[in-house]
Amino acid sequence: MLFHRLVFASIFISSCLTRLADGATLEGDEVEALRSIGGTLGKTDWKFDDTDPCSGVGGWIDEPLSTYIVNNVTCDCTFNNNNTCHVTHIRLKTQNLSGTLPTDLASLPFLQEIALLGNRLTGAVPAALANLSSLTSLVLEANRLSGNLPQALGNLSKLERLILSSNNFTGEIPETYARLTSLEDFRISDNNFTGRIPEFMFRNWRNLTRIILEASGLSGPIPSINATLENLEYITISDLNGADAEFPRLDADLPSLDRVMLRSCNLIGEIPPSLARFRTIKILDLSFNSLSGIIPDLSGLNLDTFSLTYYAFCLANANYTVQLYFAEIMFTNDQSYTNLGKRIFDVYIQGQRVLKDFNIQEAAGGAGVPKVMPFAVNVTHGTLEIHLRWAGKGTTSIPVRSVYGPLISAISIFDPDYAPPSEIDGGISTAAVVGIAVAGVVFAAFLIVGIVWWTGLLRRKSTLERDLKGIELQTNSFSLRQIKAATDDFHASNKIGEGGFGPVYKGILADGTVIAVKQLSTRSKQGNREFVTEMGMISALQHPHLVKLYGCCIEGNQLMLIYEYLENNCLARALFGPPEFQLKIDWATRKKICIGIARGLAYLHEESRLKIVHRDIKATNVLLDKNLNPKISDFGLAKLHEEDNTHISTRIAGTYGYMAPEYAMHGRLTEKADVYSFGIVALEIVSGRCNTRNRLMEEPFYLLDWAHVLRENGNLLDLVDPRIGSDCNIDEVMTMINIALLCTNPTASARPTMSSVVSVLEGKASVEEFFIYSSVSSGRQMDAETVKMLYQKLEEDDTDVTETNSLQ
Repeated sequence: MLFHRLVFASIFISSCLTRLADGATLEGDEVEALRSIGGTLGKTDWKFDDTDPCSGVGGWIDEPLSTYIVNNVTCDCTFNNNNTCHVTHIRLKTQNLSGTLPTDLASLPFLQEIALLGNRLTGAVPAALANLSSLTSLVLEANRLSGNLPQALGNLSKLERLILSSNNFTGEIPETYARLTSLEDFRISDNNFTGRIPEFMFRNWRNLTRIILEASGLSGPIPSINATLENLEYITISDLNGADAEFPRLDADLPSLDRVMLRSCNLIGEIPPSLARFRTIKILDLSFNSLSGIIPDLSGLNLDTFSLTYYAFCLANANYTVQLYFAEIMFTNDQSYTNLGKRIFDVYIQGQRVLKDFNIQEAAGGAGVPKVMPFAVNVTHGTLEIHLRWAGKGTTSIPVRSVYGPLISAISIFDPDYAPPSEIDGGISTAAVVGIAVAGVVFAAFLIVGIVWWTGLLRRKSTLERDLKGIELQTNSFSLRQIKAATDDFHASNKIGEGGFGPVYKGILADGTVIAVKQLSTRSKQGNREFVTEMGMISALQHPHLVKLYGCCIEGNQLMLIYEYLENNCLARALFGPPEFQLKIDWATRKKICIGIARGLAYLHEESRLKIVHRDIKATNVLLDKNLNPKISDFGLAKLHEEDNTHISTRIAGTYGYMAPEYAMHGRLTEKADVYSFGIVALEIVSGRCNTRNRLMEEPFYLLDWAHVLRENGNLLDLVDPRIGSDCNIDEVMTMINIALLCTNPTASARPTMSSVVSVLEGKASVEEFFIYSSVSSGRQMDAETVKMLYQKLEEDDTDVTETNSLQ
């Protein structure tokens, strides 16, 4: 949809249009407009002297640090026979800009996108922006803008994206906005608008895909959903003002509807049975209303509530003082933000709201500053209920998107009127009673210490489900019922593998999606930490050569990861698994697989925002899709690698035969450990044999030893899998073998980076630029005859055992 088109446009403009600026320049009036815009925004790194703004240098285009940290101005230089440039996109996301929204933006007549998300801009939106007839996207989210929206913006007939969330806008939505018929994405959450939700949003905006109105300040009722909104995917409305109202009419088929969130919208009456016909809904949130009836059984449904309730049972009926302890934890990311942002929520005690729109950022006055809030509470039925509810306001994308709420670090409860009996009255001593009372308070506090908002930060729950359920990641959540239905209740016929984590099953969801379900076994050496690591790592990474995570299932003590299903299982089975599972893989395909693994590792080490060391690269952790494209999997042992450290000292974990010597012996972990493991896998791809194989009670066979012996004897081509045949490029084969030997150098610093490996394998660089021969990597001196004899025995004997022992 629009988002994907914007991503494509960004790539195209950055890589193509600005390149045409070699012989083209930006017109003088637009240069002056940019100069004025920079001054108004407080943008100090734009260089005008001897630098054309369309040149792509001098602070005009920076490499994006993430989706949310972007700094670039891009141009179209195809005007006037490629001699004239015009500014088309301004993206300054999370740049700590503290000025106002410049009126001079209207002096850039070819402007198509304005994206100023996550700054500190103040003031109103200039009505002059209505003159930008080419504008398709206006993103002003997470600033401090205020005032009424200009009516003139209704003239932006090409506007497809209008995102104004997390500001301080007031007034009604202008009726002129009914003319924004091209609008696809509209978000005004966390503002102070007034008036009712306009009906034209659901009547006139026929191209609408997303409408998000969380705590916007608007009042209900919610208008009926018009039948013309056939592209609608998300309806998210919460915390409406106004009187009670019936559930909105759904007059459309809405074939693309994925998310319906109508939280705290003063809805009364029955949940309409017609809701059951929307089979595409994945997330349904109708919480904090007064609805009755049955929630429809929708395929793939995930019920969200965005609230948390704590109970204290068996209390004496008395008046208590309840103290809630809040704190804000500081985060940093290249100095672009220093805290969790504005988090606003309501607090209810015994059903009564005691805090409305509580903002920890303002209340605490700084990160790491504790805030204690006392409340007088009467307990009449032995139970205390404390309810925290996100109010739909505040930042939801720091440090990552879909993170909500502050931390509640502790709760203490005590009775100020309690008088302990004296020893004279025959009771226990005052000191003992005080000790018991204090112990009770401490116990109550520590019982809930560490419980935080549903971000999952610092949470410790008594069961596995509560330990993990609240973690907000960029994944979907599946129910156990869905997964059982998909896998035929984990039938043995659907089992496709077994790893250190547990069994893996093939499944088919109700919508026909084929999945792989990775189930944590009770006998697994991995646990919650590895599960969270893998889920967190892979959900934050997107690359063609990394396995795609669809979501997770966390119910009771059940832990499962749901991945894309890859038809050809793993590389190990395809190369040297049981004969019935081996695949005939020609040389071109083996080269493609090797390059794909290298690209995936280069992304992890050098290109992703999170620099990651996988720690367990091996053929069983490389999966193959139906076209034999490789995808790296199993991130349970992965480690973040901070660039300012030379290495990570860590508990040794991985697989024998694939671990780099400096890591196996001394625990020194850098990305060069993955490079070593890649070298082993590359040798396996060339030879079609596993690196480490044992014969019971006899000498083990090491593929790497054999490669070094063959090199010393000038017979490296004897390493090549005979199944490849003669249809291969000898130069490419030798390049892969040599780069594999370079990657397995016993000295970590002598190994190349994975980006260099990619360049060599793709023929863009020569292996001789990096290659340094070494002695046998393992330090084992084995002559050619010994290695040859071991090889022949392994060929003749089917009882050999592949050594893949893991350390975890």
